[in-house]
Amino acid sequence: MKKNNTYCEPFCIREGYNFEVHYVSYEEQDPYSCFMHFHEVHELIVFEEIEGRFFYHQGESDLQDQDLVFTPALETHDFECTDRQKSWFIVQFLPSFLEENGLAQAEAFFKYGMHLRLDDGSKEKIRQVVAWLHESYEADPFSDKSQSLLKLLLSWIAEVAKPVKEPHTHNQSRPMNDARLEPILNLFRRNKSVDLSLNEAADLCHLSPSYFSRLFKSVFRYNYSEYSIRHRLYSAARLLCQSGYSVTDVSYELNFSSPSHFIALFKKQFGVTPKKYKQSFLDRAKEGEVEVS
Repeated sequence: MKKNNTYCEPFCIREGYNFEVHYVSYEEQDPYSCFMHFHEVHELIVFEEIEGRFFYHQGESDLQDQDLVFTPALETHDFECTDRQKSWFIVQFLPSFLEENGLAQAEAFFKYGMHLRLDDGSKEKIRQVVAWLHESYEADPFSDKSQSLLKLLLSWIAEVAKPVKEPHTHNQSRPMNDARLEPILNLFRRNKSVDLSLNEAADLCHLSPSYFSRLFKSVFRYNYSEYSIRHRLYSAARLLCQSGYSVTDVSYELNFSSPSHFIALFKKQFGVTPKKYKQSFLDRAKEGEVEVS
């Protein structure tokens, strides 16, 4: 399986698709970047090799090789990985997929963000199914085989996987989705760039600037200014892959002060310049590798 070091995790799937599957891997010391984020779709990650921590609505937990992570649509989550070699399959699917395919047990199971673990007898079987799914998806994402393999994967995981933290179905406080931040969170959901000052964002949430600042950092692990920049940089990475925009076009589209400033921030975040990032994506697309949406 081909390696792929520069990767921007899609926050939504392509129009007309009901799921996407990508394979991601990093060699030791390869640059890796993530931040507290959310998706418009459900997300399942099947790790092969991993060392780090998962941050989600139940708090945080240590990741091990062959663990699984599920995050429902619009729930914030984040990863902190060591420099060790790491790889995983990422499966994103519409919430309606479960209902439309009669997966009642899976639909009941996949309601909450979960860090999941498999028994030794199930680990290789699940990894093989998701590898088959990825292979079938790349050949034809709309085929009966692709749809059937996704149904098999989700139903099997719902049957055999166990949450690391129990009980995952109880009502809990959800600090990563604090309702008081919902107005600004909605702006991040709907826009590629959010240009409100801290005072304006606090006012939108009907909070004092000092309290808003403390609350925002407790939820997102970055202060408001840092998070806004990261949000724009991830939007930039997706624009570079999805469109004919030039680096200069993207820098102005997302309200960076200048192309040179954008390039410097992008390289610091992703370890490569925007031009090299885009070229890497184009090269992979020509070779038939992962296409990011």
